[in-house]
Amino acid sequence: MKYILNFPEGKLEGKISLPSSKSISNRLLIMKALSGSDFSIEGLSESDDTKVLQQLDLDVIDVGHAGTSMRFLAAYFAATAQAKTITGSERMKNRPLGDLVDALNQLGANIRYADKQGYPPIITSGKPLSGNYVEINGSVSSQFISALLLVAPALPDGLTISITGNIVSESYIRMTLELMKQVGVSSKFEKNIISVAHQDYRAEVVRVERDYSAASYWYQIAALAADAELLLEGVGEKSLQGDAIISQLARIFGIKTEYAPEGAKLTKTRNLCLSIGLDFVNTPDLVQTMAVACCLNNTRFRFSGAQTLKLKETDRIAALQNELLKLGFCIRETSSGTIEWNGERTKSQSSLSISTYNDHRMAMAFAPAAIHFPGLQIENPEVVSKSYPNFWNDLRSIGVNINEL
Repeated sequence: MKYILNFPEGKLEGKISLPSSKSISNRLLIMKALSGSDFSIEGLSESDDTKVLQQLDLDVIDVGHAGTSMRFLAAYFAATAQAKTITGSERMKNRPLGDLVDALNQLGANIRYADKQGYPPIITSGKPLSGNYVEINGSVSSQFISALLLVAPALPDGLTISITGNIVSESYIRMTLELMKQVGVSSKFEKNIISVAHQDYRAEVVRVERDYSAASYWYQIAALAADAELLLEGVGEKSLQGDAIISQLARIFGIKTEYAPEGAKLTKTRNLCLSIGLDFVNTPDLVQTMAVACCLNNTRFRFSGAQTLKLKETDRIAALQNELLKLGFCIRETSSGTIEWNGERTKSQSSLSISTYNDHRMAMAFAPAAIHFPGLQIENPEVVSKSYPNFWNDLRSIGVNINEL
């Protein structure tokens, strides 16, 4: 299936009710499961990733493409001494898990690989954790560290984590720690050492923020439109999410954000920058959005800190290069995790069909390109259900014509 997109002419206006943050929802679900109590989570995400974490009673859990769920469940079932098999899509079976499994086994688990060493599927044995200290490489995935942190207060002697190497996506680690604090668990994070004592998760009601990663596509739409005024309902200025920085980055394209009780109002003014350099080591989920927006606004860029994109739902750097080339933009990976566009152009394809590589962010980052390329086709549009199930309906609400092919 494909969708053919045509944006309306003139000013883009509308009110958008963004989905809840799946990152926050997923963390809270693990905390709730470990708490032994039934505290209320308001505004839980309806994403595919979050639904996976509501099936803890199954003996075999298929997480699909949900990397966060794979990592969190590995730690959760190890900490709760449950014998489970956790598997996923073919891509998931090629996403590394070895550093996390090694750390859990150091703590007393007995996790085995069902097929390829270092990769899912994995089998947890039901052996309880007993250790209280572990070292782990911070340069592969912050989700490994967050997975350990979530279970840390449930361990008999708590847990001290020593992080080696350069930490990627540190904003997500700090999100985890702040959410733990909101649910009654204190911690200490100094230099590369995080310590969590044995404690109980305690809460009555926790409210999930709206998803700033989802908001980024609406900032992108405002950036690419000739004129735009969009209200992102329920989006606040203060956020635990690192991707909230999109409100600052969007100033590059002349997007002003005004916060009010009803949400964040985005207004298009004028483009401000012809060339930018940014480091996305803490916010890699914004790279695709910003790369497409920069190219279509003729803003040359150099983005560093994108090395983890190679290990996501697809190799996102290669995917960006492939699909932007279809639009006539030649971007280069000049070193590992650094991509650049120096203004180099080539002729765009006459019939434009964007491959999405089973990656929700590819679909949503390229959909706004239809503003400049009417009739743009998006392949396998259903992949957005991983994080933003209502994305296409929200586009329709501002007048975008979407036809199925």
